[in-house]
Amino acid sequence: MTNASVRSNSSSQPKIRYAVVGLGWYAQAAALPAFDHAENSELVAIVSDDPTKRSEIAKKYGIDRAYSYDEYDELLASGSIDAVYIALPNHIHCDYIVRAAQAGIHVLCEKPMAVTVEECERAIAAAQDNNVKLMIAYRLHFEPANMQAIEVLRSGKIGEPRIFNSVFCQQTEGGNTRLSTAVGGGTIEDIGIYCINAARYLFQADPIEVFATSANNGEERFAEVPEMTTGIMRFPGDRLATFVCSFGAAKVSTYQVIGTLGDLYVKPAYASSGEIEHKITIEADTETQTFGATDQVAAEFVYFSDCIIHDREPEPSGAEGSIDVRIIRALYNSIATGGFVKLDLPQRERRPSAAQIIERPPHAQKAELINAADPAGNN
Repeated sequence: MTNASVRSNSSSQPKIRYAVVGLGWYAQAAALPAFDHAENSELVAIVSDDPTKRSEIAKKYGIDRAYSYDEYDELLASGSIDAVYIALPNHIHCDYIVRAAQAGIHVLCEKPMAVTVEECERAIAAAQDNNVKLMIAYRLHFEPANMQAIEVLRSGKIGEPRIFNSVFCQQTEGGNTRLSTAVGGGTIEDIGIYCINAARYLFQADPIEVFATSANNGEERFAEVPEMTTGIMRFPGDRLATFVCSFGAAKVSTYQVIGTLGDLYVKPAYASSGEIEHKITIEADTETQTFGATDQVAAEFVYFSDCIIHDREPEPSGAEGSIDVRIIRALYNSIATGGFVKLDLPQRERRPSAAQIIERPPHAQKAELINAADPAGNN
């Protein structure tokens, strides 16, 4: 293991000590409770500029280390943590990754990894130069339904996979950071990235050309970011992937992969909680399989901590996160120019598979939020 002083419990189980940086909706609803199901991970610190959050969340989780953003470097140098989980607005991901890496602290960062390709490269270089692990929080790389979907395609059951189509929509209330370009918000960055990444892990390849266009119904909440965006991605072997993502439509989360013999339909494909269903149709016969709810963030913590303890390079890595950002920037380039944009992406040696599935029980109850709201405006 590198750059971390691992803490052990009474049963000699190594534990990686984490600070959660950013206490918005997702951190409170999913990340903080996940430590209860992550046996090799321990929550020891939180970082927020909201004093109410710091006080109440520290008390709730029995934490005596609560820092403001101005005190982040003090925390990094304190010797009290081995890793940070970064759940901040997209535009400051890079800065917080680099500062942690330079302090010898391992980093698990929410997606998208950064706003620009240059920021991704800077973050990756900082991790490599300081011999720390950098993982991007693609929770579905450990989720049973999505990883088993890869195995369905590999089995040849639906023939040769030729078409991927996905829809991911939600109603996002005005004022949410996802609707602000200043902090790296946008439909592609926030939810379109799931469609992009799913097409990549299902086809086990990366696109060579993309096209995108956006639409806007003129509502004030969409003054800075499009209401919705659709993308087309051409993959090697002349396979096509299409998706639509929207902040102004009913909650839908699906994808369908159509092969030469049949199709696989997954719903709700990108759900962070609850059951996910597969429907496989071959001619007139449909087979349904339901995958139970799991604690997807706990799985991430368990996996990343194991990588730190055993000095293994994580998948999804910084390179994985960087490729999605490259695709996102190409899609925006297409919107600006009105044409297809060719991609020349670095070759990936590692792809997610069912071997990465980690199952932990779901949360027993919904977390109470403190000065935070989910993207749909629910308290």
